[in-house]
Amino acid sequence: MVDVAGKDVTHRVARATGRIVMQPATLSLIVNAEANKGDVLGVARVAAIQAAKRTSELIPLCHPLPLTRIAVEFAPDPDASAIVIEVTAETLARTGVEMEALTAAAVGLLTVYDMCKAADRGMRIEGVRVIEKSGGKSGTFTAA
Repeated sequence: MVDVAGKDVTHRVARATGRIVMQPATLSLIVNAEANKGDVLGVARVAAIQAAKRTSELIPLCHPLPLTRIAVEFAPDPDASAIVIEVTAETLARTGVEMEALTAAAVGLLTVYDMCKAADRGMRIEGVRVIEKSGGKSGTFTAA
């Protein structure tokens, strides 16, 4: 692990996004709360939050961080037949919180896949990435 002891504790925020593309019928099951396994987006939200909290256990050289906030939002995109996730992770720490936001986004989308795979095995997860980060010495980053 990188030594962060010399860094200042600052308020750090990261936002990550991604999407899962599916058949229109599968999107309809999710939006209308008709999936066999139950409330897909509710369960996926909890999974994303849990994943953020356990990121340092999953990524070998990732520092454990005291998370102060994890927000998870899902939005259906009917034109693309997809569900988009956006995660905001916040901490007061000596290192950034991007990995927590990314891990939460990925696990949230994987949970959607798991809960709907019986209806649609061809779903695909795309575009998981950091879209914004702030705090710390390197300043603010906003994806183009």
